[in-house]
Amino acid sequence: MTTSSSPTRGRPARLSQARTIQTALDLLDESGLDALTMRRLADALGVQAGALYRYFATKQDLLTAMAERMVGGVADAAGPTGGGDWSERVARLARALRTALLAHRDGARVFAGTHSTGPNTLGFADSLVGVLREAGFGDGEAARALYSVTNFTVGHTLEEQAALRPGDGGPTDAGALHEAVVAGQYPHLAAALPALTSTDFTAHFEFGLRLLLDGLRSVRR
Repeated sequence: MTTSSSPTRGRPARLSQARTIQTALDLLDESGLDALTMRRLADALGVQAGALYRYFATKQDLLTAMAERMVGGVADAAGPTGGGDWSERVARLARALRTALLAHRDGARVFAGTHSTGPNTLGFADSLVGVLREAGFGDGEAARALYSVTNFTVGHTLEEQAALRPGDGGPTDAGALHEAVVAGQYPHLAAALPALTSTDFTAHFEFGLRLLLDGLRSVRR
């Protein structure tokens, strides 16, 4: 005797936009961006590839949705309005964005070039621009500072994840750089080799972020 639930037994979970995005992020973490195809995603979801186009007309649309999901909660790093020094609040937002991108394999590659108008992405942008406007920056200055901070953070994280990508080990690249500098006539690079070959990417990031904030302080003055 069959039960009333038996007709649905063994069927895949119903396809939805949220489930599709989460499965895509899981595949990204598992195999990286280059291996993420619409066909492989459809297979993981147990559907025909054409079913995905109900939600995403192109793979780029999918990547934009994935980027939007990645940065959920990043805007909260700014803290409440009027909550502390503006430069530290901007720094917290930049750090939170980097952390969100590092949380997923090839996260920065996914995020770069997408232009989401979703609440997570726009919330981050609004928070950063808002912090600067409250601090006395003009509207144009705040907007350009948003681009500068975001582009620096994404670009840095792109290089960081590329250096640490499985199969492209950063230490190998560092060793090659060391050998090339030592074998050649590059006295200034030789003197700076410990920093140049360091894999302390947080230290690299914080140095660049400090330069950006110092520049913004000059603009504000």
